[in-house]
Amino acid sequence: MSNMMRDSQIMAQTKDENLGYMSDMALELAQMAEDTGLATLAYLFRMAALEASTANSVLAEPDDLPRQMTSH
Repeated sequence: MSNMMRDSQIMAQTKDENLGYMSDMALELAQMAEDTGLATLAYLFRMAALEASTANSVLAEPDDLPRQMTSH
């Protein structure tokens, strides 16, 4: 069981590192696009960087979502 937990932690850390790398790369590409006058492309790269940097804050498990009360 501890091997599975260790592997899970390693995978989570790798995912965090990959998302950080993707965010950094998207910001660099946004700056390059901005420098060459491609404002729309720069904006899209900034949105990609934002998406990558906030990907871990999204709830991963459907069970973590709050339950809504319905009238039926």
